[in-house]
Amino acid sequence: MQALQSSSLLRPSQLTPAAKRPTKKPSFVAAASVRPVSTPKRETDPKKRVVITGTGLVSVFGNDVDAYYDRLLAGESGITTIDRFDASKFPTRFGGQIRGFSAEGYIDGKNDRRLDDCLRYCIVAGKKALEDADLGGDSLGKIDKERAGVLVGTGMGGLTVFSDGVQALIERGYRKITPFFIPYAITNMGSALLAIELGFYGTKLFNINRLCYLQLLLLCCCQSHPSRALSQRNDAPQIASRPWDKDRDGFVMGEGAGVLVMESLEHAMKRGAPIIAEYLGGAVNCDAYHMTDPRADGLGVSSCIEGSLEDAGVSPEEVNYINAHATSTPVGDLAEVNAIKKVFKNTSEIKMNSTKSMIGHCLGAAAGVWKPLLQ
Repeated sequence: MQALQSSSLLRPSQLTPAAKRPTKKPSFVAAASVRPVSTPKRETDPKKRVVITGTGLVSVFGNDVDAYYDRLLAGESGITTIDRFDASKFPTRFGGQIRGFSAEGYIDGKNDRRLDDCLRYCIVAGKKALEDADLGGDSLGKIDKERAGVLVGTGMGGLTVFSDGVQALIERGYRKITPFFIPYAITNMGSALLAIELGFYGTKLFNINRLCYLQLLLLCCCQSHPSRALSQRNDAPQIASRPWDKDRDGFVMGEGAGVLVMESLEHAMKRGAPIIAEYLGGAVNCDAYHMTDPRADGLGVSSCIEGSLEDAGVSPEEVNYINAHATSTPVGDLAEVNAIKKVFKNTSEIKMNSTKSMIGHCLGAAAGVWKPLLQ
């Protein structure tokens, strides 16, 4: 059964009133990139309008948003043979594995050695996003931390610490299980640790359209998935993730983290923040159909897109770009196309692609690792 989400955003050039500072790079993509034509009514109160002012990520292409952006534009694949563990006996032996990751300067040495990878990715991406929003270093102390919060979306918690804990229990007994076995394995620990590091104690659950001051959103993933849904193109891993291709045979696992710094337009303009885009609205639903397969008619997806456009005040005719979920599975890709055609009657002027073709499917982090491209 799929939980679905969709969001609509504006580029900085379409913001009114204009930001005090220009964006750092030309805007590139959004879930619903739009043209400046007649639109339904949108929010005008600067206290309720939400803008994105910083991005941070950890990815197969490194931790730098600019480098990540450039390598995606070049069409480079980050899918490689897995060497972090012995995968020789598995049907699928490749994925979007992060290599050479360093948390130096972002996590102290003691914590860095004992944290699960997904938690390390979360903290580093979060702090890099704050730096990008001009809120790093001494500027962090200027934030009203009672009105700042952290929200992390992830499919699962730390699987490495969970796996090691189970193995220790079986082989050496309960006394050998690390005391961090449960804390580092639960799904909310990413947001908890990042909030502790930053001192943000505002609410973790909020209505994003009523956002005041700074909020952080992080989508993080470091996890596994049943192999029957995975591509088994072991002889050509770099072209295994092939959304919409007639020879697609399943998705490719990836890992990573992506963070957006979001704040009210009023607060961003008051501090002269580098505004990247505006969040207009979004929607979340569930297709109530199957554990893994979507409805063939794409009803769950289409209704979620329609809800997002309505909430954002964007008409279907305005959308000119879609970053699709497009996992490269035989059933999923077709259902998504059916849903898109149902919402957007004329798709001839809409460009659509999927970053999963180059970085794989990061599950809980899938949305987070494309959003830094908003710059």
